[in-house]
Amino acid sequence: MKNRASHPVAGTGSGGLALAASVSLLLSSVAGAVIAGCPCATTALTAQQVIRLPAEDRWLEPEFEEVYRVGSLSGADWEQFGNVHRVAFDGAGQLYVFDNLAPRVFVVGQDGELRRTVGGWGDGPGEFRDAHGLAVMRDGRMVIADMGYRAYHLFSADGGYERRVRMSGSGLLVLTNYLPDPGGQAIISAVGYEPMVLVVQSGTESRVQRSRPVERLVLTGDEVTTDTVAEGWLPPGGELQERVFGPRILLGVLPDGSVAFSDSSAYAIKIASADAGVWRILKRPLQPIPVTSRLMDAERDRQRERVAVVAEQILGGAESFLASERMRIANLEFSEEVSILRHLRTGWDGEIWAQRHGADPFDDNGPIDLITMDGGYLGSYRAGALEMPAAFGPDGVVAFVEEDELGVRTVVVKRATGS
Repeated sequence: MKNRASHPVAGTGSGGLALAASVSLLLSSVAGAVIAGCPCATTALTAQQVIRLPAEDRWLEPEFEEVYRVGSLSGADWEQFGNVHRVAFDGAGQLYVFDNLAPRVFVVGQDGELRRTVGGWGDGPGEFRDAHGLAVMRDGRMVIADMGYRAYHLFSADGGYERRVRMSGSGLLVLTNYLPDPGGQAIISAVGYEPMVLVVQSGTESRVQRSRPVERLVLTGDEVTTDTVAEGWLPPGGELQERVFGPRILLGVLPDGSVAFSDSSAYAIKIASADAGVWRILKRPLQPIPVTSRLMDAERDRQRERVAVVAEQILGGAESFLASERMRIANLEFSEEVSILRHLRTGWDGEIWAQRHGADPFDDNGPIDLITMDGGYLGSYRAGALEMPAAFGPDGVVAFVEEDELGVRTVVVKRATGS
C-alpha cells in the first residue's frame, strides 16, 4: 500500500549534502573551492585534462525524506509489479516504472498516484513483443527498446505512440541499458558490461570487437544511426569468457551531453563527448587489489555455496544444474586486479555518483563518492549508509528499488533535504 507521508529515513548529521533545489549552486561553489584549495594537480596531456582528487574520504551523512512508495502485493492492482526492470524521472518529476513482465510503463505523478500506463503485449502500434530497455527524455518523451521488433518505440510526452525506429544491422544485438541524451533526439549506451571479446555479426560477416564503445544512437530517421562517443578499453583475449573481478563499462550522461564512464580496474572516471572524445579524466589515488590464488579460491567457494542454496531451495536438488554449475565455477577466468569501481550514475544536475567495492572485494556495495564533472570532490557516503539510487530527478528527487524476502520490488521516492 502506498505511503505518501513524508518522513525522514536517514540520519541528519551536520556533514550532510544538500542536493535539493539549490544543488546547482552547491555543486559549482564546492567544485571551485576544491579545485582551488586542494593540492590536486591538474595536468593537460594533449587534449586531456587530468584532475587528481583527494585520497582521503570526507564522510557525508545521508539526509533524505520519503515522498511516496509504489509497488506491493497489498496495493492497487496497477502497482502489483511483475518485475521492476527500469525506473526514470522526467523534468516534471514524474516517475516512470518499467515492468518488463507486464510489459508496461507506469507513469506516476509527484503525489504517488498513477497518471497513465503505456504499452502491453501485442503487434499493434505502441505494443511490445520483447521490450527490455527504457529511456525517458526530460520533456517526458519515452523510448522503449524491443528485441522482438528489432526496433525502438517512440512515445510522446503524453504517452501517445509516435513511431518505430529500426535497430541497425541484421546480426547479433547486445542487450544493454539505455540513457537519454539531453538533446532529446538520441539515446546513449555502452557495449559490453564485462571484460570480454565480443563477436559482432552483420549479415554473413563477423568481426572481433577490440573495444567496448560508448555510443550515441540517433533516432531521427527510420533506422538508427550511431556515433561513437568513446572507445572503452577491452582487456586482450580471444574467448567469450567473463573475467571475475574485471572492469565493467560503467556509464552516466551529463546535462551538457557529455558522458562520464569508467572502463578499467583503476579509479579513473573519463569525461567524453562525440566531437572531442575523452577530454577530462578524474582520478583518485586508490590502488586496485591484486587477485591472488586465495581470492580465487574464496570466490569459487562463495559461488558454490550460492549455487547449492539455489539448487536446494528453488530447484529441489537439480543434480544436472549442480553439475553444470560446478563445471562453470571450476573454469572461471579471473582478472589480474580487483576493479575499484562497481557502479556509476549521474545526477540530474551533473554530479557523478561512483560506488567502490566494500571491505570485502566480492562486495559491490561499498562507499559512494560524489564528484562534480569539473573535478570537485563533494564527499562520500559510508558503505551501507545509502544505496545507490536507481534514478535521479529534478529538485533533489531520487528513486530506490527495494526487494523484500518474497522478491516483491517496491520503488521508493525520496527527496534530499540537506543540512
